[in-house]
Amino acid sequence: MYDRQGDAHYDTLSAFIKSVRGSDVDAALYWLARMVEGGEDPRLIMRRLLILASEDIGLADPQALVQAAAAAEALNWVGLPEAVYHLSQATIYLALAPKSNSTLAYFRAKAALEAQGATQVPTPLKDAHRDRKGLGHGEGYRYPHDFPGHWVEQDYLPEDVSGERFYEPGPEGREPELSARWRARREGGGKPEDSGSEEVGD
Repeated sequence: MYDRQGDAHYDTLSAFIKSVRGSDVDAALYWLARMVEGGEDPRLIMRRLLILASEDIGLADPQALVQAAAAAEALNWVGLPEAVYHLSQATIYLALAPKSNSTLAYFRAKAALEAQGATQVPTPLKDAHRDRKGLGHGEGYRYPHDFPGHWVEQDYLPEDVSGERFYEPGPEGREPELSARWRARREGGGKPEDSGSEEVGD
């Protein structure tokens, strides 16, 4: 039994999402087949796969989003019934992929914004092309490419939220490698030596 508007629709979709998130490939394929054979809109399934690729896998495997996006494009060109191959490939890949939900960092940043309200963009970060002479916009900005490692320590957050930490990298897949330099810099252990260059650029 499958209804496209009632409980079966929502419950089956929920089971599919949770199976992919839980890395159970067989269960994910079963629920996928149940939706497809029940007449579910394949674009809805594909939409959920695209969301899963960033919500539940993210930087643990950056290729997950690429795979899902490619499958979505294939679905547009091929359509059912042959597009079951692309839905299946994306489902298998996402279920097998290491998992990370570090993209939820967005909501921590959003909560800080809501708690503090919108604040002024710091002067060094303002657009210097229009108002540098009159208002000093961009003054104090340090151009990262002029420093070793193409990085220099400076504040990019408004003063009211300076020092806040929103992103916490997950321990799975590629995310530890991708975030290693950022983590070292945040913890003060990977700061490159200052070359003495001054700001030039915007």
